[in-house]
Amino acid sequence: MTPQPPDVLVVGAGPTGLTAAHLLGSRGVRVLLVERNTTTSNDAKAISLDDESLRTLQSADGLDEAVYPILVPGTGTRYFGIGGRMLFHARGTSDQRYGHPFKNPFAQPDLERVLREELRRLPTVDVRFDTRLTDVVTQHPDLVRVMLRTGGEDGPVEKLDVSYVLGCDGGRSTLRDLLSIPMQGRSFPDVWLVVDTLQDTHDQRFGMHHGDPDRPVVIVAGRDGRCRYEFRLKPGECDAGTLPPFSLVRELLAPYREITSEQVERAVAYSFHALLADRLRDGRCFLLGDAAHMMPPFAGQGLNSGVRDAANLCWKISEVLAGRANDRLLDTYDTERRPHARAMIDLSVRLGRIVMTTSRPRAVLRDLLIRTALYTPPGRRYLTEMRYRPDTRATSGAVVGIDGPGHGLVGTMLPQPRVLRGQDHHVIRLDDVLGQGWSLLGVGVTDADWTAVARTGLPDAASVDVLLDDRAPRDRAGRAEIADADGQLDALFTGLAGHFVLVRPDRLVAAVFTPDKAEYVDAKLRHFTSPFPVLTLPDPEIQPDSPGVRR
Repeated sequence: MTPQPPDVLVVGAGPTGLTAAHLLGSRGVRVLLVERNTTTSNDAKAISLDDESLRTLQSADGLDEAVYPILVPGTGTRYFGIGGRMLFHARGTSDQRYGHPFKNPFAQPDLERVLREELRRLPTVDVRFDTRLTDVVTQHPDLVRVMLRTGGEDGPVEKLDVSYVLGCDGGRSTLRDLLSIPMQGRSFPDVWLVVDTLQDTHDQRFGMHHGDPDRPVVIVAGRDGRCRYEFRLKPGECDAGTLPPFSLVRELLAPYREITSEQVERAVAYSFHALLADRLRDGRCFLLGDAAHMMPPFAGQGLNSGVRDAANLCWKISEVLAGRANDRLLDTYDTERRPHARAMIDLSVRLGRIVMTTSRPRAVLRDLLIRTALYTPPGRRYLTEMRYRPDTRATSGAVVGIDGPGHGLVGTMLPQPRVLRGQDHHVIRLDDVLGQGWSLLGVGVTDADWTAVARTGLPDAASVDVLLDDRAPRDRAGRAEIADADGQLDALFTGLAGHFVLVRPDRLVAAVFTPDKAEYVDAKLRHFTSPFPVLTLPDPEIQPDSPGVRR
């Protein structure tokens, strides 16, 4: 039997491309993943996976379980000021809000190896190494034609027609260049030395940012004796892009450990960039990860931002290919991801200027302000829970805001508490109840409410009853029932009795509404979820005796 051609070409088998292939393949989409190198990378570049990324991997048929053995389940970051005095420990929230530890060190070669190996269980995903994209020949309303070359410059060339192309091919993206998409932002002259070491004695489960202006340093311990050191270099010590001399490596590591050349896994001098592509979509081609945006490393969000790109886009492509949505849904990728990527770039730049400053007066002021803030409960929460990190709220796109209880949830990622399910009261993660598609949670609603909502054309969704007040769950025909296991579910839905919560496949809350507003939510979402584009209905007039609708 002749194999069917792929629906989606993913260019680049780094963490973002591998994640995209998993998210699409686990939904049955035919994928061809190509990588110009002959194997996955041996460079330990990214070193931290956050809770959102692990949740995304969980959504790909439980891929998180394969990744956990290579992680150090982390406890955040400790920040130190002048003289090595600890300022604060940024742990995130203590309740594993998204169902996973907040910040988790790892080695990128290990992550890529695991993600590559796990692709073998997805029959619709084909992987080709030593294969590169050479041209985007033309884009048509229903396909894009590309050229691929296998091997060296004299290797065979293949013409391929696919529905979509995902450029996950890094900061020097071939796809971005072929589409002539510029990036806006700036590059920084500061040079940093990154050293990945072996046989290290550091065993902390938190990153360490030493903000001494004489020599800012970052230390992140990994598994099995690995440890990452990052040093801000002084003028003349080493140029970006040149091989650092071992004498410099040994000198900088001397305060922390003795080192031999055999214990240096990688040493590179680099400068960083803060850049965002002018557009993330060009017809049937999309940019993800470093191809779309580059940021300084100080927030640890470069790789995680790429995973967020894949989480946002891949379910939308799957819905359109399956005939459950139209092309307008794909436009929301740029609409929803651009503001968050911009905010994360800006945060990374600010952290570098403040935490890793080489100005002693600025460092003195920084330490004073932080210690003062820690004396107040709001300041302490802001710092220790990393509330300065931008959330993933979507204020436009495939979301529907309605004034009233639950309005603040719309456009945010739904937390993932552990819940009780069914009459056997199994304690499981919320997403394991919701499944991969849309889900509709009824919070303390009646059978009549479910019937009323069923008459609308809302997206086909897993139906889940959320029981409040410590009632015992039992599954009904066509609906799962869940109840609170540890206080988090009740806290999440306090004040929402009688409401429905519509959750997208990427776990963003699309709408919170009462049964009488179901048709309005349906009409708004049909703009995206109808197989064919429909006219957008105007918002209804707000009646004095009805809940307000945000205009």
